[in-house]
Amino acid sequence: MQQHDNFLPVKRMKFNEVDTFLASLCERFYTLFYFFPLSLQGLAENLTVITEFLLLGFSSLGEVQLDLFVVFLFLYLVILSGNATIVSIIRLDQSLHTPMYFFLGILSTSETFYTFVILPKMLLNLLSVSRTISFTCCAIQMFFFLGFAITNCLLLGVMGYDRYVAICHPLRYPILMSWQVCGKLAAACGIGGFLASLTVVNLVFSLPFCSTNEVNHYFCDISPVIRLACTNTDVHELVIFICGVLVLVVPFFFICVSYLCILRTILKIPSAEGKRKAFSTCASHLTVVVIHYGCASFIYLRPTARYVSNKDRLVTVTYTIVTPLLNPMVYSLRNKDVQLAIRKVLGSNKGSLKSYI
Repeated sequence: MQQHDNFLPVKRMKFNEVDTFLASLCERFYTLFYFFPLSLQGLAENLTVITEFLLLGFSSLGEVQLDLFVVFLFLYLVILSGNATIVSIIRLDQSLHTPMYFFLGILSTSETFYTFVILPKMLLNLLSVSRTISFTCCAIQMFFFLGFAITNCLLLGVMGYDRYVAICHPLRYPILMSWQVCGKLAAACGIGGFLASLTVVNLVFSLPFCSTNEVNHYFCDISPVIRLACTNTDVHELVIFICGVLVLVVPFFFICVSYLCILRTILKIPSAEGKRKAFSTCASHLTVVVIHYGCASFIYLRPTARYVSNKDRLVTVTYTIVTPLLNPMVYSLRNKDVQLAIRKVLGSNKGSLKSYI
């Protein structure tokens, strides 16, 4: 019984221990990212007569685009500031140097780059008459967008595993979620995300594009681009659909199984305070999981790309803007540890400023 009341023994971690490991991974990715645009240029020359795409985006809305620009710009700034705050607080407050917040920091960093790939170009197009994007830039945008998006899906699965170990196996938590394990899991999410993205992008841009170049979207997403190909795409779409199942359904199923085990364990906790604390550590993660996987599954778990509707574009706005916006808000507003850390950091900064003056 006492084991359940103390379900979260925490092993404090030092962030600088993983910096060297992650830096070496970045060096390995450099070669891939360096030669990737060159290979895409070769595809553009050999397989297509189209050298650029026209992003239709919200052009049909006319003058409303200016209002959208103001709204999206404000939301983008909130996303940047919110995720930057989460990452800064996690790094500055020693009490948050735990696996749970380590993965949250990685997720916030990934979502910052994820929005950076999409939103600046979208904001520019809302004010511009020319909404073109080159063939190579379109492929690179899709590559990084999918890479960070899949990384986020895998990270959410890992965070579900972290909660499972913390609540169902608390005595083994420091061993099962050691700093070395956390670093390897984070690296595996990044490598797996970008390898899956590279596979999908090669499938899409190996197709010949020889007719219209109008992309019915505000960025280079899979369905709007692949439907412009002037050949049969059934095999490509099937492979992409299988990839979507692997990166969406499998992690989501893993999360569901983890939370079923968590629920069974929580129900055995005798004290109401222990149950409340256990539920509070899972509520924020579950909220982000439902929104992220729900929207992404609606768009990508479909075997055909024949039809792209305004409803699709609205759902895409949800997971490209609303989800990255909700992540820092949910984890800061619903999480007492983060709230306490923010007050502590702000209080120490005020104290330092007063002593300086």
